Amino acid sequence: MKNILTVLCLGLAVPWAQGAETNEVEQLKRQMQQMQENFDRQQREMRESFEKMLREQKGELESLKQRLETIPTNPPVPPPPETATQERLKELDAKVDSVVEAQTKERPNEFNPAIGLVGETVFGYRSKPADETGGDRPGGFDVNQRSIELNIAAAVDPFAKGYAVINASADPVTGEATMQVEEAALQTTSLPANLELKAGRFFGEFGRLAYIHDHELPFVNRPLVLDKYIGGESKTDGLQLNWLPPIGHYANITFGLGDQFGDTPNDSGGYRPLSELNFFGRVSTYFDLTPDWQLEAGASGLWNPRTQDRGGALLQPNGVATLTERERRLAGLDLRINYVPLRNNQFRSLTWGTELLYSDNRYLFDPDGTPSSGDEFIDSVGSFGLYTYVTYKWHRQWSAGFLFDWMESAQNHNDVTTAY
Repeated sequence: MKNILTVLCLGLAVPWAQGAETNEVEQLKRQMQQMQENFDRQQREMRESFEKMLREQKGELESLKQRLETIPTNPPVPPPPETATQERLKELDAKVDSVVEAQTKERPNEFNPAIGLVGETVFGYRSKPADETGGDRPGGFDVNQRSIELNIAAAVDPFAKGYAVINASADPVTGEATMQVEEAALQTTSLPANLELKAGRFFGEFGRLAYIHDHELPFVNRPLVLDKYIGGESKTDGLQLNWLPPIGHYANITFGLGDQFGDTPNDSGGYRPLSELNFFGRVSTYFDLTPDWQLEAGASGLWNPRTQDRGGALLQPNGVATLTERERRLAGLDLRINYVPLRNNQFRSLTWGTELLYSDNRYLFDPDGTPSSGDEFIDSVGSFGLYTYVTYKWHRQWSAGFLFDWMESAQNHNDVTTAY
């Protein structure tokens, strides 16, 4: 009985196992089929997406082709948009137009000249009185209003300008001021070939400082050699021509003539020939030694072929003999070196300047002071004189320096004067 039951159980178990195995296979088949369906669907969706994108791109290409066919071959270039630079140019044009319009209007003071006034006061102290020093100012504390100048300048027309300098200088002895016209001249501004012409009364260009007004000098006193050889400032009535040669390096050439040169005029008598005029000239140049150091140099000459009696008969030290000038000859060399630092050139500078003059005048010498005696004769006197100075500027308004003078008398080269 027991054996029969065992056989029955085994017979039941075999069909159940076969059924379970069949279900598992069916399940796997269904999963594989589902995965295949999902893969096919994804491929189909991707293919449809690519086909849609291709259709859209083809449509855009067709649209672009149609637009290109409608555009002309050479279309007009559209004007560029206005930039900030163009707007600034328009503003500048408007301002220039307003300035031009304003200049065309007549103003009450448009013809008034430029006017300036300058005065020079000298304070001094001398330990000895004037009769011991031989000076023209009293000893002790002294205040001297040496000069007052009125400067006037204006444009005459587009081709010339005019200027005048009216000076009132005090007499060193009496202190009374005498007014005179130091300069009054016309000066061209637009001559061709780098030429400039000046005519009238002016300071002729000779040397470094002879044509500079007293208040513009780098020191208080005018050098002795300029006072004695030239006669103070180089004032003349005549004309002067300046020329800048058309070369790569700066050079200036000056030539002029006038009826006097200096404070002492010539006595022309009743008739002045060409030989009684003063002929003067100067050649100058400039060099940049370094960015901070500059050099200026020049050579000058003055000749008066026939001087009748400039300054009159000059009494000699013996109190009897006289010299009367008959021919005036003067030559000079000048040099100036400047140190002007680029980074601080408004407040600091160092200047060394010097000028050497040679006077070779011819005089009528009268030993006994009586020209009618027949003892007089023409004598040529050659004399040298120089000055040198150093000035240092440490502030916009302050500078100090040292001046040295050495001079042989123009009438007697054995008479030497030194000053400092």
